[in-house]
Amino acid sequence: NKKKPKCPVEKRFFMQNDKEKLLIKYMQGDMVLTKRPFRYLADRIGANEDEVIDVIRQLKEQTVIRKVGAILRHQKAGLTENAMVVWAVPDEDCERVGTMLAAYRDITHCYERTPPLEGKYNLYTMIHRSEKGLEKFIKKISLTVGIEDFLILKSTEEFKKSSMEYY
Repeated sequence: NKKKPKCPVEKRFFMQNDKEKLLIKYMQGDMVLTKRPFRYLADRIGANEDEVIDVIRQLKEQTVIRKVGAILRHQKAGLTENAMVVWAVPDEDCERVGTMLAAYRDITHCYERTPPLEGKYNLYTMIHRSEKGLEKFIKKISLTVGIEDFLILKSTEEFKKSSMEYY
């Protein structure tokens, strides 16, 4: 008599109740800016604030949701000097250069990509600034980190700042 292997994922993962589905629906869109966003959500679904926080915690533990966070629309926030800069960094120097780049306040993303773009651009940074002089700033960074081979891919427009909608 063979025992059926136990599923590592709780069945509840696949069966949210109506209140949970409604909560997810309201959370996946833009949330209202308020001091008590979870109370606002609770009022919308007919629950109390503590219930909403508990349900969110459970959904996170079950990996139904990954995180609750804000998306900054950087262009509207005044960060109009934006570019992705791709750097050709020797593999043995990638950690040192990446650590230096990530320390800059204006660099919001810094990560290694494989395979490298054009076979050599392996370190990617995203720069968001409100001050003019982006190219001069990047050249200064280049001199500081000791990497002269880079490409600047300027942002001219934001295309998407939205999440998937499931309910």
